[in-house]
Amino acid sequence: MPIYAYRCAACGHSRDVLQKMSDAPLTVCPHCGAEQFQKQLTAAGFQLKGSGWYATDFKGGGATAASATSAAAAAGEAPASAPAESASPAAASGGTPCGGSCACH
Repeated sequence: MPIYAYRCAACGHSRDVLQKMSDAPLTVCPHCGAEQFQKQLTAAGFQLKGSGWYATDFKGGGATAASATSAAAAAGEAPASAPAESASPAAASGGTPCGGSCACH
């Protein structure tokens, strides 16, 4: 059974109510007795548990980054996301390793 949030427009009293979907919405405020007790629109919260596609496919940043790194390691190359080392004077002095001639600067 879902839990619905209610709030009274007259006194501001709010309450969470466990109701069947087929039950009629409440209208009378249990705090002040006014007929302005209304169901609120709230975000549904849920948690996925157990082992499933969500735990294996989306946990830890995705499989594409891991597969690209392992494919590059198997080919004997540095992964594409690893920064390139440079022996330029700019890199040694704390400047940009690419010398500022790339698209990132």
